[in-house]
Amino acid sequence: MGKPLASRSLERERWKQMVTPSGDISDSKFLTVAEVASMMRVSKMTVYRLVHSGELPAVRVGRSFRVREDDANEYLKSSFYNAG
Repeated sequence: MGKPLASRSLERERWKQMVTPSGDISDSKFLTVAEVASMMRVSKMTVYRLVHSGELPAVRVGRSFRVREDDANEYLKSSFYNAG
């Protein structure tokens, strides 16, 4: 069997969004969920939640996800707030 057509097309759309404006992804470094979790100092489950909610863009490779390093850094930058 395979994935439903709607699921596959959604994954293709996410991949297209991750491609740089020039259409080239060779400049991008992709990180595993574990690497992103380590970088953010959170659990892997937290990263999966961010990916599944759409807050953190990711691409599915086989049964796992990859996140562009730039997207992880951008997420962290946008998450800062002044506590004082």
